[in-house]
Amino acid sequence: MAKILIVDDEVNVRKLYGAELGGEGYETVSAATVGEALDSFERETPDLVILDIKLGDESGIDALMQIVKKRKNVPVILNSAYSVYKDNFQTWAADAYIVKSVDLMPLKEKVRELLASRNA
Repeated sequence: MAKILIVDDEVNVRKLYGAELGGEGYETVSAATVGEALDSFERETPDLVILDIKLGDESGIDALMQIVKKRKNVPVILNSAYSVYKDNFQTWAADAYIVKSVDLMPLKEKVRELLASRNA
């Protein structure tokens, strides 16, 4: 079973994604801040990370840069309500960029795709 780290400062988003991805057969862990995300990344050794860009006053892009330095082989999906960050060259270090929506199908499909290609 693949383990997914969900990083978002909104508790309801973490719960929703955890429930939806858990229903797809994934194990999920969550974090609300950059510090929690990096601690969980080291402790839990996830197979994939879903990372919000705006984490309160913190930047998910900072977490992305540190995650990529630690383990480049772990896919990271940036998941943001703001499409403007697609133009930020630092976000290109992520494996995918999904704009948040009430429709979670694009996110779920990208999770399946990235985990399948990682295991191939």
